Amino acid sequence: MRDKILQLAGEMFLNYGFKSVTMDDIANTLGISKKTIYQHYDNKTKLVEATVMYVFENISNGINCICALEKNPIEEIYDIKHFVMNNLKDEKSSPQYQLQKYYPIIFSTLKQKQFEVMQGCVKANLERGIAQGLYRETVNIEFISRIYFNSMMAIKDKDLFPLKYFSMNVLMDYFIEYHLRGICSKTGLETLNQFINTPT
Repeated sequence: MRDKILQLAGEMFLNYGFKSVTMDDIANTLGISKKTIYQHYDNKTKLVEATVMYVFENISNGINCICALEKNPIEEIYDIKHFVMNNLKDEKSSPQYQLQKYYPIIFSTLKQKQFEVMQGCVKANLERGIAQGLYRETVNIEFISRIYFNSMMAIKDKDLFPLKYFSMNVLMDYFIEYHLRGICSKTGLETLNQFINTPT
């Protein structure tokens, strides 16, 4: 039952937002009593925390599986983007914004965990890209990996990038192209252009 609660709560929070979804909503959708949820989680904050970590672990595991394939580093970045978008429902409800506003402690913990995972993934991608001649040899891996993470967090800020102007999917495409054009070698740019010009 615990996994069912986490899975459904994750879907509802991502679709409608952490603030909007109530314990009653989750119980009614599952067809159980609210008391059943409280047997596993003392309050909504505890459920939000458990759900956030559940979603984070699932996405982290998926990203690790993609990285383990050691594909072309440029292809890897796009594969990760598609995987994350599929799992985060395009983030229509601005869950990061709501999490930061209403559950700041949980948000801070999540951000640190995201940083650790993304740092490892991005650094490995940069190292392989340089070794394969797709990225410039002069790229500072430590700097780029940190800029990448902070930029990724920034594009999820709905005050900076309102949904009426940018969908998250479009923002991610813009950002990835911006990132790669800044680090690619001539060979890498040829590979990047193939990805951009190939219909998905």
